[in-house]
Amino acid sequence: NRTVDLLRARGAAVIGIVNRRSSDLTDKADGVLYTSDGRDVEMSVASTKAFYAQVAAGALLACAISEASGHGDAGRRHALLASLRDLPEAMRTVLERRGVIADAARRLAPPKRYWAVVGNGPNSVAAEEVRIKLSELCYKSIACDVTEDKKHIDLSSEPLILVCAAGLSGSTADDVGKEVAIFRAHKATPVVIADDGDTRYQGAAVIPVPPVDPALGFVLAAMAGHLFGYEAALAIDASARPLREAREVIEDAIGAAESADGVLGLVRAGIGPCVEQFVDGLRDHRYDGHLEASSAVRLTGLLRDVTSEHPVEEYQAGSGKVGSPSALIDDLVVALNRAIDELTRPVDAIKHQAKTVTVGISRSDEGVLDRPLVQAVLAAGAGRDVLSYRTLRVLADLDPAVAEVTGYTRYAIEGDTLRVVDRGGISTHLASRVDRDAALVGTKRRVAADRNVLVARGRRDNRTFVLVPEVKGNQAIGLTLMHVRFHEQLPAAVMRGVLVGYDYRYDRLVDWVSETEGRFDDRLLGELPVDELLIDPISDAADHWR
Repeated sequence: NRTVDLLRARGAAVIGIVNRRSSDLTDKADGVLYTSDGRDVEMSVASTKAFYAQVAAGALLACAISEASGHGDAGRRHALLASLRDLPEAMRTVLERRGVIADAARRLAPPKRYWAVVGNGPNSVAAEEVRIKLSELCYKSIACDVTEDKKHIDLSSEPLILVCAAGLSGSTADDVGKEVAIFRAHKATPVVIADDGDTRYQGAAVIPVPPVDPALGFVLAAMAGHLFGYEAALAIDASARPLREAREVIEDAIGAAESADGVLGLVRAGIGPCVEQFVDGLRDHRYDGHLEASSAVRLTGLLRDVTSEHPVEEYQAGSGKVGSPSALIDDLVVALNRAIDELTRPVDAIKHQAKTVTVGISRSDEGVLDRPLVQAVLAAGAGRDVLSYRTLRVLADLDPAVAEVTGYTRYAIEGDTLRVVDRGGISTHLASRVDRDAALVGTKRRVAADRNVLVARGRRDNRTFVLVPEVKGNQAIGLTLMHVRFHEQLPAAVMRGVLVGYDYRYDRLVDWVSETEGRFDDRLLGELPVDELLIDPISDAADHWR
């Protein structure tokens, strides 16, 4: 409106092309041409339909002014108006070629981070219009230039370049063909919109449009560019599909499981195909253009953790955080949400209405930290941050077998030696081999190397104990030896749970017995001493089934 005021103040006549009947411009213009191309309530909307309608209105107005002023050629006006009348049919033809446009967009748009649009003559108008639509649909900052001004320095980013070249002929078209060759020589990816049958453009893809009056060719270039932007947005959005499916796996697991362990188990069972699709996309460079490197690295690491043999331990080692199923799942959901948000291109909605998920897994004891044996290890001084979740899980599974914790000794590992850090209970009165020989050897060395909990019996005093590794990163930094007294016997079902949780002893025992006896009877587990089932060699324990 300010521009109109300046023009009128200098004596200019103003003709307005508007959509809204109540537009402010109608009160200030000397004449008005209404396009009525959409909802009358739309205000200040740079809509695609408004662009096409205003091009048509502008062409009609130009012909009328030319005729009224006695300038121009009647034959030329007739040719332009005839082509304008046939333009809707040409546009329908472009729509029918949406498959070709979609194929180019799917192949070329997702891997490219930097984009540009170029055109010359009337096609520079198409380039400006396409840039707006591509930015709007694909959430990118896109450069727009006259074709011959796309200097070599601008090509250093090896961009995707949409070249609007519809309606060109003669030396102008030849020059644009040379520019396209230069683009390719600089490893850019030119996508050329050109008239049917024009073979001079050696682009990574050529989108053909029907030939129309050269003055209107830019309209079809703009339309093809609009469709390219729409299909590019769909292709980018589709790359988030494996991640959305992974998030749905987590949602379903949260709804189905009663504990964080259960959620993690269901996620591990169902997330594999999603991870495979995502990793395949990374290898094929489908995410290079639109997923931030930090997001890809973070998400890949968490997916690797959750699908590993020991997910919580891998997560703790990689993140430096205290590991637990809920912490791993929560961080994975955060990483998924971030990546999905970066890839989401909701062409028919507002991006920030895209769905997000917040996981609400309880972070309390998760059925592990509240077990007496776990509490005893923590009370002995082992920090939660040095006890892996696998260690806590094994201690929790062993807990039903422990009748009493009678004492503890904590050791610091210093290279190949041990140092006693603290003692409690009966340990304060017991001599330790470390007092006279600090070498890290025997069962302690094995536990430090394997970082697995060990149930054993002292060779000299025959006392039973649980040896617990303290780990930081992937390195054992200490050991906590818990002197324990086991129950004499346990109900068979309880004993089975203990053996399942500790060192795969139940599976190993079943395999050993089944190989020779053909059948394993669980009932015998309730009749045998707990310490023998936990400590004796599997072959010795299996003899009870003979």
